[in-house]
Amino acid sequence: MTRIVAISGSRRTESTTRAALRVALDAATDAGAETDLIDLGRVDLPLYHPDEDAQGDSERLKRRVREADGVIAGTPVYRGSYSSTFKNFHDFCGSDEYEDTAVGLLATAGGGSYGGTLEHLRSTFRNVHAWTVPHEVGIRGASSEIDDDGRIPDDDLRRRTERLGRVVTEHAERLGE
Repeated sequence: MTRIVAISGSRRTESTTRAALRVALDAATDAGAETDLIDLGRVDLPLYHPDEDAQGDSERLKRRVREADGVIAGTPVYRGSYSSTFKNFHDFCGSDEYEDTAVGLLATAGGGSYGGTLEHLRSTFRNVHAWTVPHEVGIRGASSEIDDDGRIPDDDLRRRTERLGRVVTEHAERLGE
């Protein structure tokens, strides 16, 4: 069975990033994938230190990514890029975790700009030999677009987010052939 893991780079309790990732993961489940969510706001992950092999939950989290066929990476937009929480986890991972892995990208912006964030993510994932899928999702004004129950009321935005889960699943299956 194809395994898809989403990684939420938000530390907020009521995270729009995590809610949007759940929408994408539900679609991946509907497409036949086994799904998992890594919520970086709820793990023990100290700042990356290159001289230390295992830190906090790093080995367990890296294993979950390494064993996945596809990854949906989600982050809030901070200062035109991805969150420091996501960057810290990303520093722990390399080509051992991502090589030949389909990766979909999702960015949630409080305001209107998410393009730079998606570009930064795409560049860093390619650097570790991931296969970034062509479909990606940016959500402007995320706190207005995602309701308190974690649903996306706007039909077009919800369909694009669901499509991300399906596209990552499809590409992961192809890479696994």
